[in-house]
Amino acid sequence: MTTFFTSESVTAGHPDKVCDQIADAILDALLETDPHSHVACEVTAIPNGIHIFGEITSAASVDYAAIARQVVRDIGYVKHGYGFDADTCQITVDIHEQSPDINMGVEKTDSMENGAGDQGMMFGYACKETENLMPLPIELAHALTKRLAFVRQEGILPYLLPDGKAQVTVEYRDGIPARVETVVVSSQHEADVSMEQLREDILRHVIHPVIPEGMLDRNTKFFINPTGRFCIGGPAGDSGLTGRKLIVDTYGGYARHGGGAFSGKDPSKVDRSGAYMARYLAKNVVAAGLAERCEIQISYAIGVAQPVSLLVDTFGTGKLPADRIRELILNTVDLRPSAIIDRLSLRTPFYRHTASYGHFGSNTAELPWEQTNLPLLWQGII
Repeated sequence: MTTFFTSESVTAGHPDKVCDQIADAILDALLETDPHSHVACEVTAIPNGIHIFGEITSAASVDYAAIARQVVRDIGYVKHGYGFDADTCQITVDIHEQSPDINMGVEKTDSMENGAGDQGMMFGYACKETENLMPLPIELAHALTKRLAFVRQEGILPYLLPDGKAQVTVEYRDGIPARVETVVVSSQHEADVSMEQLREDILRHVIHPVIPEGMLDRNTKFFINPTGRFCIGGPAGDSGLTGRKLIVDTYGGYARHGGGAFSGKDPSKVDRSGAYMARYLAKNVVAAGLAERCEIQISYAIGVAQPVSLLVDTFGTGKLPADRIRELILNTVDLRPSAIIDRLSLRTPFYRHTASYGHFGSNTAELPWEQTNLPLLWQGII
């Protein structure tokens, strides 16, 4: 059977990703001084404007506006006259403390019994399609947007500007990736470059270095800046908001999503820590040879430490029944939020790196939830 699956990615200069990076940079700065900071930071971006708001309770004191400007500068919005840049954008800050009603349920005398910061369900996924046990379409899409940023920053294509996106359609035959059907790349650019040059350059310097040669053929379709001119980009072209690229952040639509965003949230929020643990579990199940594909769902009630449910789905590829794998997980891993935070070192200020190009897979390969280090006794049960 032949099927097609498509995933997209966006560059760090995409307006929503600008907001995610600012929120996570603020989180990192707070955790640097106070690892127990409670943070729920939201950011919006509009032409020449940024609004930082939300709930933060922390012993740390940081300059929110200065952090935001530095993020915008690092991304590459430094040229005046494009409707959004680090030096001239107006920044407003509206931060208040976390509700004491929520804090009462989260903070307990015994810190290991700290409750979940909210109710919700989180999903994690892994499969054997790529080295990092991620679906191929999202890994290729992220590789393309990372490459777009690289050729801009290194001056290989100096006329490119920070905003951009990519989309990859993979053809599957009997569930196995066989070829790339379609590649879509759109990049913001200076006004004086021709579409002919831009399309030729992106094909040569972005697409061909990223997509494996054996996955392309004469029938592969390429759409490069298909609407033509793309000079106005970033928040000048479209408003940005934290948490609006959930599928880009995770598995490219290949797995289910619980609906909770990640960026700007400290690890007491199970939207983030629970999703990271679910990925960790799914990846370890696949890496241990217990299944070819695995999806994990964990759900929590606010103020309650133990999860209210755990689901394992191996889509018929399991070497053991799913309920047996579930039992192994429950016997091996402490799924209370505080235990997740400790196991995955989630009070470490490494979050800004996750805020663009994906929270899972190759972009975060060195981070704790991507490690396949659950007890080796798993290896001996099949």
